[in-house]
Amino acid sequence: MALRKRRTGGLTDDQRAALRSLVADPKFELIPLTHAPAAAEALPHGSQITVTASPSHGIEATLDLAEEMADRGHVVTPHLSAHMMRDRAHLAELLDRCRDANITRAFVVGGDAKDRGELHDGLALLRAMDELGHPFDEIGVPGYPEGHIDIDDDRLTEVLLEKQRYASATTTQMCFNPGAIVDWIGRMRAAGMMMHVHLGTPGVADLTKLMAVSARIGIATSARYLKKNRRMVGRLLTPGKFGPDALLEGVAPALADPAADIDALHLFTFNQVSATVEWQQRMLESLDGQLVDN
Repeated sequence: MALRKRRTGGLTDDQRAALRSLVADPKFELIPLTHAPAAAEALPHGSQITVTASPSHGIEATLDLAEEMADRGHVVTPHLSAHMMRDRAHLAELLDRCRDANITRAFVVGGDAKDRGELHDGLALLRAMDELGHPFDEIGVPGYPEGHIDIDDDRLTEVLLEKQRYASATTTQMCFNPGAIVDWIGRMRAAGMMMHVHLGTPGVADLTKLMAVSARIGIATSARYLKKNRRMVGRLLTPGKFGPDALLEGVAPALADPAADIDALHLFTFNQVSATVEWQQRMLESLDGQLVDN
């Protein structure tokens, strides 16, 4: 294969340094499916891993995979979904499992599963965790740069501000428009949001699958933006695949802005871990000004 120099032109030294820092140690999100442990073999020891809560597999599958990844020496963040908790006793059991596995991080969501009982949303789950006591040093919650299909923007902001009593970071949900992400961060900061921002983006994904996922989770506007702005697909991969390099470069000015406080990169891998790790290495090489395989 021919070698070419992949340019990250237009970035200042500060922006390049901030971007490199995020790409060097991202959070790799896993879905708790049967093949996930094998897919995770591609990760370096001590990687940051998050494990989603899958309505079709149950919250116990999330904890099973989180415990296995912790045993392998990774830094693990399980997703805890309010709608997947039977009751507070069930929550207490899960918190004890995290405590026993020395899992000190969690990501709290309402969830896509049907509401099962006592805990109706992410805020209720956070309050219950606080009352019961939990082992977590870091708790994350979702943020929505392009809104939520079922919740109006004012309510989203109100709840996010309430959640920061219990959480230390918010992860932006899938969005392909860097301007929308930067604008949202600015609005949330102006509204009083003080939490760190973790920038959420797909890792390497088939474009057709990515469009289908976008439609399912209610971000059709963002998907249309991606279709119209093909440069956002990224340039480190084969045609037909999405890579987040162009999106990250679009957000780079905010990465270098202390007021934005973007301090982590969260990669939705869809369990395409090997391909995402390969992208990560190519991105680091490009930021270092090295030659990469084309």
